[in-house]
This record gives sequence, C-alpha cells and structure tokens, in this order.
Amino acid sequence: MEILNAISPIDGRYRNKVEVLENYFSEKALINYRIKVEIEYFIALCSIPLEALKDFNHDNFEKLRDIYRNFTIEDAQRVKDIEKITNHDVKAVEYFIKEQFDKMGLSAHKEYIHFGLTSQDINNTSVPLSMKDCSEEILLPQLNEIIDLINQRAEEWYKIPMLAHTHGQPASPTSLGKEFKVFAYRLEQQLAYFAMIPFNAKFGGATGNYNAHNVAYPQIDWIKFGDDFVASLGLERSLYTTQIENYDNMAAYFDNLRRINTILIDFCRDIWMYISMEYFKQKIKEGEVGSSAMPHKVNPIDFENAEGNLGMANAILTHLSMKLPISRMQRDLTDSTVSRNIGVPIAHIMIALASIKKGLGKLILNSDKVDSDLENNWAVVAEALQTILRSIDYPNAYETLKALTRTNTHITKDSIKQFIETLNVSEEIKERMRKITPQNYIGVYPQGE
Repeated sequence: MEILNAISPIDGRYRNKVEVLENYFSEKALINYRIKVEIEYFIALCSIPLEALKDFNHDNFEKLRDIYRNFTIEDAQRVKDIEKITNHDVKAVEYFIKEQFDKMGLSAHKEYIHFGLTSQDINNTSVPLSMKDCSEEILLPQLNEIIDLINQRAEEWYKIPMLAHTHGQPASPTSLGKEFKVFAYRLEQQLAYFAMIPFNAKFGGATGNYNAHNVAYPQIDWIKFGDDFVASLGLERSLYTTQIENYDNMAAYFDNLRRINTILIDFCRDIWMYISMEYFKQKIKEGEVGSSAMPHKVNPIDFENAEGNLGMANAILTHLSMKLPISRMQRDLTDSTVSRNIGVPIAHIMIALASIKKGLGKLILNSDKVDSDLENNWAVVAEALQTILRSIDYPNAYETLKALTRTNTHITKDSIKQFIETLNVSEEIKERMRKITPQNYIGVYPQGE
C-alpha cells in the first residue's frame, strides 16, 4: 500500500530497481554520512592532539566509529526527533552524538564534537562522500555492465554487413557490430573523463578561513589539517571557498553524467529504429502483452522507457549543474534544498540502465531482413565505383555515376554490371568493380579492441 501511495515513481513503481540508492541518498543515509564526518573529525582532533583531548583514550575510536557503522532507522528517527526541537538538521546530529558520548561515559570531551565548524563543513563533506561511494559501488559498475553488453554485441555482429542510413536514406554499407562499437567507444571515452573529476569537499569553518580554529589554537596548521582530514575520507579539499563548497567539480560531474545519458538516448533511439525496420526481432516472454488493442505487437518498450528516464535525469542534472555553483555572497540556502535531490537523477539513470540491459537481452538479429535491404540497394556501391574511376583520372567520374543512380529505374545487381561493361577502362579495373557488392563494401575499422 505504501508503494501505491508514493508520489514519485522512483519510490513507487520503480522502487525495486533503485532501492539500493537509499544507502546513499535517503534522509537516513544523509544523517549517517553526517555522523561519519563528525566522528572522523573528532578522531582527527584527538590525533593532533588538541590540548584538551590529550587524555582521550584512543581505544575508544572504534567504538565511536560503530555509531555510524551500526546506525539504525531508530537512530535516524532519534535525530529527526531532536531536529523537531532544534529546527536545525546538522545541530540535531551534533546533539545525537553527544547523547552517545554520554552513554559511553565520554561526556567530558563531548564539547569538541563539531568544534569550530559550520554546518556546511559537514554537509559539503557528507554529500560528495555519498556521491563518491555511490559512483564507485553502484553507478559505475552498472554503466560498465552496459558497455560490456554493447561490446559483446559488437563482437558478435562485427562481420554482419548492414545498410547504413544517413539523413534517413540508404548510404554506404557498414557493419552492424561496428555501429554498436561506436556507442561503446563513446561511453568509454566519457567514463575516462568521468574518472578525472575529483570529489571536492569544503572544510574551513564559517566562511572558509578557519577563523574559530585559528583563534583557539593559532599554533596549529589548520590548512594542512583540513587537507589531510578531507583526504583521509577519499575527497579533495577545495582550497578557496566561502561558507559553502564551490560546486564547480560537482557541476562537472553532473554535466559528464548528462553526456553519458545523451549517448545512451542516442543508442536507444537507434535500436528503436532498427527494431522498427525489422533488423531485430524481440524475444517474447510468455504472458506479456505488447499492446492492449493489437495482439500481434511487441513494442520496443525497454528502449522507450530508458529514453524517457534518461531525459528526466538530464533535466534534473541540468538544473543541479547550473544552480549549485551560484550562491549570493558568502552563501544562501538554495544549495541545501537542491542538493537533497541529487539521488533523483541517479535513480532515473538506474531505471534506464535496467531497461537497456533488459532490452539488449531481448534482441534477436533478423539477418534475412538486414541482407535483403542490402540486396535491394545496389545504388550504394556507386560511391565505390566513382571513387575507383576518379583514382585513375576517368573524366567526370562523379557525374557519370550520378546520372546512373538518379534515374527513375531501380538500380540492381544487373544494372550495375551492365554499367561497368560500358566503361572505357581496363579489364583489370572492371574486374575490381565487379567484385564490389553491398555486402562486402563495408570499409575498414578497428576490430577486437
């Protein structure tokens, strides 16, 4: 019943496809990541050590880490209950941790929780950390699986000649496998760029200058401390910030994701077209209905579903990348409400990837249709013939072939053969031309890479 009452299809119809994302982008997950940053920060202060924390027993470090390692839904609810009083989500996290310190007999040191920090030191470290974890553990493996599936089809079908279509018109033949490889290659290129985008954190106090830290402990190199602490979490600290993260690299992350999605949309549309042209048939699962009115239909719904969800993701990613780097003066609150939606486009991408995977698994090559389209379009070898003629300085080679192919007569194997015999060229050249067919005129391209 809860699923049927869900407002968003992410939490309703498609919940089973994106449930894993609750570990990174749910309210509980955000609270948990905040607690992790707070605990690790406290441990880092003890490791300096600050004068007041010299006597803190380091044997307690792992017990502290268990607060976020063993975080439960009941713990999250306790934080939310505290927030009802504080009306401040990060302060509620601080008070929750202080309660845990009290329970562990560590009350004497609890005032060094959140010492010298502002909320955005926690938020702008927690959110990129959750994004990084999700990318490495969920999103990239899923994207790589799709690339692997496309590469498998490319290898399986790389010897299958296929009529190309430029501007929707028959064009120089290609290889079906090579056309699949184009998309795998494009995705691989974008993932290479993706890997170069760092996950940045802002960590530096109220306005990014360690004001409170420095006035309390001027002898400590807080810049180095901050750099080292953020690096220990697997992130990079932005050196110059206001109260909030600059978000420029996060915007680059969203933009890169949008390019990946755009390539996948292009792929889905091409496969949709190939299915409509009957180059592919689709496996039929017993009991499934293709159309509520037309029993004969098996619609390419997987690729349509993927295209729609990728479009939704791109719309939100565009707003994220354009909004987050903009803030009035040293900060406003617009980034806070917007950043809570980072998991939404990721969820739509996950739904799309599942659909693409399903759709690829249903494709059955209709080789008869692929070959018949080649055989019915002998005009496409005209490019080959005129290029051979031009290579031997035959006069008006292009115009000669243009005159042949622009007639109202359908170009066939026989008409091409007859045309070759009329040419004033050597027998050797004619023999080269006779060997050209729509099936073998597919050029060269890397194979097995």
